[in-house]
Parts: sequence; C-alpha cells; structure tokens
Amino acid sequence: MMASSEHPKVAVVILNWNGIEHLKTYLPSVLEHTPSEVAIWVADNGSTDDSVEWLTLTHSSAVQVLELGENFGFAAGYNRALAHIEAEVYVLLNSDVRIVQPWIDPTLSAMDAHGWDVASPLIAQDVNPNQCEHAGAAGGFLDRDGYAFCAGRMFDVVEPIDDWLARDREVFWASGACLFIRQSAWEKSGGFDDSLFAHMEEIDLCWRLKNLGHQIGCAGQVKVLHLGGGTLNTSSPFKTYLNFRNNLIVLLKNKRGIWPLFMFRRMALDGLAAWRMLFEGQANQFLAVGRAHGAFYLRLLSILRKRRILKRKRIHHANSEVGLWPKSVTWARFGQGIKRVRDLTPPPTR
Repeated sequence: MMASSEHPKVAVVILNWNGIEHLKTYLPSVLEHTPSEVAIWVADNGSTDDSVEWLTLTHSSAVQVLELGENFGFAAGYNRALAHIEAEVYVLLNSDVRIVQPWIDPTLSAMDAHGWDVASPLIAQDVNPNQCEHAGAAGGFLDRDGYAFCAGRMFDVVEPIDDWLARDREVFWASGACLFIRQSAWEKSGGFDDSLFAHMEEIDLCWRLKNLGHQIGCAGQVKVLHLGGGTLNTSSPFKTYLNFRNNLIVLLKNKRGIWPLFMFRRMALDGLAAWRMLFEGQANQFLAVGRAHGAFYLRLLSILRKRRILKRKRIHHANSEVGLWPKSVTWARFGQGIKRVRDLTPPPTR
C-alpha cells in the first residue's frame, strides 16, 4: 500500500439502486482490498429498500453515503454524484463487483506507465473467476458498424483467462463495471450523456475522449469479479431496448464519416438481428428492437445537434482510431465462425 502522498486522491463511487443484497455481498471485499486513504462512496439513486439505513448502521465509519433522492439511472446518477465528490481519480464501481486483490495502486500504475486517462481491470465472472465476463472482459473494441466486442468476449462467446488476455493493452473503451477515470478527463468530456439513462454510456464517454486524443486502457494484470445483470437481467426486453437505442445514438454522435451511409447499414443489420430473434421465438426481444429504432427516430434531430457540437471539438490524432476494427465483427462471428478477438484479421489488439 502506498502512502497517500505518493498517489493522487482517489474516490471509489458505487451507484446503488435497491441493491442492499449486492452491498451486503460485495462491499466487504471492496473495504478489505482498498487502501484506507481512498474514499469510498455509495451514491444512492432513490432506493426504496433499506440500503441507506443498512449502510448507516453498519459502515458509517468507512463509507460515505450520498443520497440523490430519486432514480436518475446510471448515467445521470453518476453525473450528479461526481459533482459532489472531489478527487483526482474517480473509480466508478458496480455494486455487484467483488474485489479479490490489490486493485487501486496497480491500475493507477498502469495508467501512469501507458499514459491512459481511462482504464478498467480485467473483468472476470464472479461465478467462474477463470472465465471472462461479458461486460468488459479484457478491454473493449468497436467494429466498423459500431458493434461492441472485447478481448475475451465476442457476442455470446466468452473465453477462459490466459496469459494473452491477462496483460495490459490499449483499447477503445473501458468497462463501466469498474471504470477508472482521471477527474481532468471526466470534466473535459462533460461526463456521461444523461439521455442514455443506462447501458453504452461508458462507450460513448470513451469515444468522445478518443476523439479528443485521449488514451484508454485495460490493466489486464489486475482482475475483479463481476456478477453481471445486477440491475437488468440479460434477457430483459428493456435491456435490449436500451442497448439497441443507445448504440445507435452513440454511433451517430461520434463516428466520423457521412452519417446517412453508415447509419443505414447499421440499422439494416439491426433489422436482421431482430428478425433472427423473432424466428428464435423471442417476440419480446424483436419488439424491443423495433421500439429502440422508433425512439432513435424521435430523437434524431437532437442527436444530430450533439454530433455537430462534438465534431467541432474533434482533433486529428493517430490514437483516435486505435481499437476501431475496420471490418464487420458480425460477419466474422456468424459468417466466418470466428470466436476469439486474437483470431481476427487484422487483429484489433496484440
């Protein structure tokens, strides 16, 4: 453990919404492995369970509680919480993440060594610690159509952790399950996009920072365990709706190029995915994709305004394209049967 004078002021911030059971299960591991000089906050998103009372009775000396008063969602909830918290580095931590080793100092050291302003550790499964977890794995990438994939996870296929995965690498986006970000980068980016509510907000944040010349990394030698689906189950139609809607919003806001061309292609691919869901008997998921596209159309003008504002701020920087794969990961996975990022050509990471 480093003395507080040797590293920046760090604040771990856990956003909670009716998550008392997660707090009881996972918070003790955070307290055990976090240096005493690091501030630990729980920002409560208007919970109606006994989360706040339990924290006050059991952890008042170790955890600071910030009550937001209502459920603002993940994006706006963190924006409001961090506006009240002073730190040089924020660690945005899901309430269902288990810490199993020293994690603050090793991740900060990797950020300093590589010049990263945003980073996440390797995200493994809580139920199977030797397997990558869907929400981040060993660092995130995007393909030409804006579909997200990870070192260690392509669509529904996750890999066992090996030496190739468990190393530091520059990526395109870092996992929101355990996101380290310098306060200066947070302020420069303007934080999360409130309109996303939840899901894809960390990809949007990282993409905006990449377009400003910042670097994103995964500290692969540091591992945390994530339960996943702690707020919305992976089969939830609402989660499908948020993922498809938000992915379209993030793509239109941030991707360089002639937007009608790449958006038409992407929306056609979404349509194919939706029909596949219907043929597999997932009518609710099919309808969720349709609602997502409808919501996107209703917001089109406001998204285009955001795109114009962000476009004026972009800089031409070689790092902006690192982690963007120039081909279709959908075709690679379902057309060519490729299941591992390391087998893609050209590889998005080495």
